[in-house]
Order: sequence, then C-alpha cells, then structure tokens
Amino acid sequence: MGESLFLCHSLGAPPCSIRAHVGKHGVGLLKAERYCFFISNRLILRQILHCFTTRKLLRHLSIQTQDTPNPRSLKFLPGKPVLGSGTIDFPSPSSAECSSLARVLFEIEGVKSVFFGPDFITVTKVNEDVEWTDIKRHALDAIAKFFESGDPITTGAVHNESLSEDDDDIVSMIKELLDTRIRPTVQEDGGDVIYKGFEDGTVKLKLVGSCTGCPSSTVTLRNGIQNMLQFYIPEVDNVEQVIIKICCAM
Repeated sequence: MGESLFLCHSLGAPPCSIRAHVGKHGVGLLKAERYCFFISNRLILRQILHCFTTRKLLRHLSIQTQDTPNPRSLKFLPGKPVLGSGTIDFPSPSSAECSSLARVLFEIEGVKSVFFGPDFITVTKVNEDVEWTDIKRHALDAIAKFFESGDPITTGAVHNESLSEDDDDIVSMIKELLDTRIRPTVQEDGGDVIYKGFEDGTVKLKLVGSCTGCPSSTVTLRNGIQNMLQFYIPEVDNVEQVIIKICCAM
C-alpha cells in the first residue's frame, strides 16, 4: 500500500484521494492501484495531445525565407496574407509609426529598411558585412509573434494600382503596363516599382523594397522596364529612377 501511495503521489494524485479508497484492513488497495493506473494513462494522453497541438501550431506558423537579387535584402514568407494587396515601404525607423511590426523589425541590430508586400515582408540590412544569422533569427521570431497577436499590419496608406481618371492615354498605358506586367515580377523579387511621373518622354519611377540599392537595379530599369515600355508605347524615350534621400537623426 505504501508503494501505491508513493506512485500515485508522484503522478500528481492527491494523497487524500488515495486514502478514500484504502479501507481499514487494506481492502481498498486494488482500487488505489486502479486509480493510479487511470491517472498515469490520463497524463500520458495529455502529453500526446500537447505534442500534437504544438506540432500543428509550429506548422501553422512556419515562415519561409527567400533570397533576392539584392544580397542585402531577404524576403520572409509567413504563409498567409501580409497586406493582401498593394505594398508599403518603410525606408527608416521614423517612417514605421503606423506599423508595430515594422517598428519591432527596426529594433533588430543591422536592419536598414522594411517593406511589406501582398504576402511577403522584405528586410534590408545596412551593408553586406552584417551577417544574416542574428537578423534572420530575430526577424522570424518577431514576425511569428506578430501574426499570433492578431494586430493590424499597418494603419498607414498602402500603394495599390496607380491608375487615375485624370490620366491621359499615354500615362494610362504606362501605368497599366506597370501594374499588370512589371510590378508583379518585381514583387516576386521582394520589391516594387512606383510611378512618379511622365514628362518629355521620360518615365520617372521609384524603386522600393529589395530594389533599393540593388546592384542590378540599373539593369532592371534599362533592359527590363524601359525596353518593355518602349516596345508598347513609342512615346517613351527614357526611364529615370527617382531617389529620395533619407536623413536619419543620430
């Protein structure tokens, strides 16, 4: 009986529960052992269910990473919508006031900029000398915790299709090509192209996300975007990148 009491106590069963089954002459010993067996199996079942639930949760929150043409940018794919549609660029910490996730990502040492797409997040580091190991680990943790929280991804304006009723025919064609043929391809690489104007045959574009500071951005503009626009729209003579300098207070 003493061994049965010890076994039940080690499994978390209160001693008073055992004593209630044990009679004056030891008649309740069998009942006590059965009770211990019941408690033991219940704990084992609970552990199995806990492991199953944990594994299911880990699969649900699995976040993939993808390299981009820019060695300083890494694309994170949470496996669920980020913005759903459109993009938003956070070139500096001061621009991230509308997004709690962007603010947390900027707190990671070595992060220069953050970019949200329809179903991805692009993180760009300050330079190639900074290792991805720590940035990636902290970013994965921050993104997973954010999606568990259920908070809104941003309260700021999202850049969607750029068409406007006030556009003339040429500008409308330029924007349509950008939105349907060019932007989806650039977004696959973790960036985006934003229309900034058309003047004297020159299309002005702003590159954001992984395109910012990318070694191949000039090739993308000239051999990719410019050639396509000129092929479909003869009025386009040139494509020019608009660069906005970000001043960060130290």
